[in-house]
Amino acid sequence: MLQENTLQLRVQYYETDGQQRVHHANYLNYFERGRVEMLRVAGLNYKDLEADGLLLVVTEIQVRYHTPAAFDDLLTLTTAVTAIKGVRIWHRYRIERGDDLVVQAESVIACIDRRGRPCRLPAFFQDLRRRNDRSRS
Repeated sequence: MLQENTLQLRVQYYETDGQQRVHHANYLNYFERGRVEMLRVAGLNYKDLEADGLLLVVTEIQVRYHTPAAFDDLLTLTTAVTAIKGVRIWHRYRIERGDDLVVQAESVIACIDRRGRPCRLPAFFQDLRRRNDRSRS
């Protein structure tokens, strides 16, 4: 793992459907929160990236639902960076409720400029990858 962060989430009522289960689309919002908070913990503010004219956009996501979460459940979201290459970052996610696996997912995020053109990730991400490469040697 290049980087990993854990975040606690409490399911809000508005995030649930008619059966009081988390609506499947809300897990995508949880994953985004995990990515943003992981950057913050590492010392990079996503808002500053945008101010510099860079955007991180989802280009691919795969989600596997294992068991439902419901209103007021306390969930643990683990977000991990598994690879960084060129303009892309690969993430893996796990959401658990206690010992129960709720959701697993993987995503690919690309760095683009304000015109929507792919651009290299900032030095912060390349440094993260290099530090990881050195620690493996």
